[in-house]
Amino acid sequence: MTISRPTAHVLSGGAVKKPGLRRTKIVATLGPASSTYEMIRALAVGGVNMFRLNFSHGTHEDHAARHNIVRDVEAELKRPLAILADLQGPKLRVGTFAEGRVKLEKGARFRLDLDRAPGDTHRVCLPHPEIIEAARPESHLLLDDGKMRLRVLSGDASHLLTEVEVGGFLSDRKGVNVPDVTLPIPALTEKDRRDLDFALELGVDYIALSFVQRPEDVLEAKEIAKGQAWIMTKLEKPQAVARLSEIIAVSDAVMVARGDLGVELPAEEVPIEQKRAIAEARFQGKPVVVATQMLESMISVPTPTRAEVTDVSNAVYDGADAVMLSAESASGQYPLEAVGVMARVTRRIEQDREWSPQDEAFRPDSDGTVNGAIAEAAWQVAESISAAVIVAYTASGLGALRISRERPECPILALTPNDDVARRLNAVWGVYAMSVGQEMPVLNVEAVVDQAVELAVSEGYAKKDDKLVLLMGLPFGTMGATNTLRVVTV
Repeated sequence: MTISRPTAHVLSGGAVKKPGLRRTKIVATLGPASSTYEMIRALAVGGVNMFRLNFSHGTHEDHAARHNIVRDVEAELKRPLAILADLQGPKLRVGTFAEGRVKLEKGARFRLDLDRAPGDTHRVCLPHPEIIEAARPESHLLLDDGKMRLRVLSGDASHLLTEVEVGGFLSDRKGVNVPDVTLPIPALTEKDRRDLDFALELGVDYIALSFVQRPEDVLEAKEIAKGQAWIMTKLEKPQAVARLSEIIAVSDAVMVARGDLGVELPAEEVPIEQKRAIAEARFQGKPVVVATQMLESMISVPTPTRAEVTDVSNAVYDGADAVMLSAESASGQYPLEAVGVMARVTRRIEQDREWSPQDEAFRPDSDGTVNGAIAEAAWQVAESISAAVIVAYTASGLGALRISRERPECPILALTPNDDVARRLNAVWGVYAMSVGQEMPVLNVEAVVDQAVELAVSEGYAKKDDKLVLLMGLPFGTMGATNTLRVVTV
């Protein structure tokens, strides 16, 4: 299909002011409940910083239409909005049943094989020879999002014989999870490759990669993207959790996808791994999103449970860059209300007197790099002089990521010559990005200072007599070379 691309816009601020200073960002999934211009605009005004396109559902035409509406809303509001394309990943499913579904009884034997004939209470097709070949006795298979559990007794190249440990009703084409085994399957299916090419052609800012098992899965996606979008790795497999540091190192961002992670790990392990992932991502200076069932009850009712509010709060206390709505905003009855709750809860926690000391306690050690040392110095100086704002000139976005890692008390105003970078930074904690386009001075230091002061004041981050901490790279235009710190009084 031919993609209708909106006209490029310089995201220079001004027309509609940002909603209050809220450091933790909000991601909202678009779907049938949130596909009109009016609704997407209302969600953006209500506090959404990134919109998610879920490629497990909908057509390319659907996603293109929503993408273009977001860009049109962005142009009207004159502030960047990030777009995330979430790939489906390899979905493993059983075949069909002669009666549509069967009941698996606890303790019964159940066979999984390659025969595509409709199944019954004794067997069903498992059209994934890679599972049959990789599974070993005592391995477990989880069916229908973990509702049923099978234990492998024996098998060969054509079948697995299992015992039903947790029974229930199993119907056609329900999903299969194999938590105990690293499967020899790629993270990118043929469908994912088509969707990835399409998303890059659209011009999305992030690609979410599903069911990652190893760092090589991420590197494959990055090779295809070639910098056109940042790769966000979804942590939802025990194999990924086991290699957490390596996988985050090669990712541009990460998502704690608690849905499938909660299927493949015991439920009590999920909050532990969530905290570990947030801490490791922050140490490495990578944005981290916490997702799945955050306000699940708001799919059908206009108010959240107290447990859900506590869940969102804990993600903020732990230091997540962003929290995400899934069905709540995509197909729920109250998408605006859900975003409103997210915005109020995150802002309130950030105002809590206990939040800053706790965040300080979680500050990671120095990473030993020059850029990291400059960012750490900017945080220390800003704290010492009670700076109103840290202004960072960044061509790649990495300078702003470094400062965000330090979690300063004051906001971070990131000025970049690139609309794409401004959009990507919209998912980063505490960063308020502006694209200054060709207006970005590249030779004159005093011109840089003047522009930084002018924008900090006009955008409401500073006023007369306030102090700013200014970061830039010399010589100008050198990627990843933030090496100069300057204090300026308005």
